[in-house]
Amino acid sequence: MKKKLKLVMVGNGMAGVRTLEELLKIAPDLYDITVFGAEPHPNYNRIMLSPVLAGEQTIDEIVLNSWAWYSDNRITLHAGKKVVEVDRIKRIVRAEDGTEAAYDRLLMCTGSTPFMLPVPGNNLKGVIAYRDIADTDCMIETARTHKNAVVIGGGLLGLEAANGLMLRGMNVTVVHVMPWLMERQLDDVAGKLLQKSLEDRGLTFLMGAQTQDMVGGEDGRVKSIRFKDGTEVAADLVVMAVGIRPNVELAEKMRLHCNRGIVVTDTLQTVTDARIYSVGECAAHRGIAYGLVAPLFEQAKVAANHLAQFGIDRYLGSLTSTKLKVTGIDLFSAGEFMGGEGTEEIVMSDPFGGVYRKLVLKDDKLVGACLYGDTGDGSWYFKLLREGLSVHEIRDRLMFGEPDAGLQKEG
Repeated sequence: MKKKLKLVMVGNGMAGVRTLEELLKIAPDLYDITVFGAEPHPNYNRIMLSPVLAGEQTIDEIVLNSWAWYSDNRITLHAGKKVVEVDRIKRIVRAEDGTEAAYDRLLMCTGSTPFMLPVPGNNLKGVIAYRDIADTDCMIETARTHKNAVVIGGGLLGLEAANGLMLRGMNVTVVHVMPWLMERQLDDVAGKLLQKSLEDRGLTFLMGAQTQDMVGGEDGRVKSIRFKDGTEVAADLVVMAVGIRPNVELAEKMRLHCNRGIVVTDTLQTVTDARIYSVGECAAHRGIAYGLVAPLFEQAKVAANHLAQFGIDRYLGSLTSTKLKVTGIDLFSAGEFMGGEGTEEIVMSDPFGGVYRKLVLKDDKLVGACLYGDTGDGSWYFKLLREGLSVHEIRDRLMFGEPDAGLQKEG
């Protein structure tokens, strides 16, 4: 019998484990698999941390692969062990506690780290990021004993954190440096509609506010946040949700080429070392590191294909769309929703009904969509965007959603 190859995965998150699932489907007996995860948990759905914080789900309910899944698939899992060193010449992975594993192929899935604002007081007790189960637990615990929370960052994650903390009884202020919320996913009209509906629920917003420092109490815990204009807001908890950065610390130590992430080719192999693959938020493909789950799953499929030695698939990049996980608020955006040169916009706005739709066309094709309040047609618009179909024939009806008759592809 042929001796099995050794596959080691650094990181135990969604993109990496999805790659293993895809690999086990097509080449179940090719590798002995070892996984190192820095968190003491099996693979869980990081995207569902917001509903856990909001009390709509439990940690157990968001686990994707139970402990049993690893043993059933004969995968050696080292949970709670952070890898600190990889010897690329001897091909050995080493964790902080000295645990070692040899590899023939290495899969780097180190994910991303939250960006902490470099302001004085950012290391006080009660100042945290929102990234993993530990952060979520910390917020849930703090909400039991403290009253005032400030969330820095009015993007997707910040608003989900703010909503969850508010549902747990805290007074929450969201601080956002830009003029409207979720400026990467929404235009100013939709961003302001969103702000109004969140204010109606009880959130407070400070737009255009610039954080100067965090003020601590005698117990070493944060007690307020101070802004550049001199104003202060009380805060027992400060959650930073100002963005993420690909976690390339280990990769750089290994001398892998990094630029906005671990640089990979269309086969998801690192440009430095063909034995090493990388998928997920730590990987930079054609200059882009994706932070959303759909592209990561597309990467997983291609990487698995090459690890299985079929070698036929290519990853060419992804078009992404956005949804907010705040119950009762619907928004959707995709593509070039801000418009711009050479584009035309079709807009329908009903501020009283809280409904807004903006479609961006270019050369008779839909290139962007931003929907707020009624997102039922989001997936149809996304399909038009992805497939690049001409909408010339149905242009007048485009705003009203999917027609019954199918669109004809141009030959």
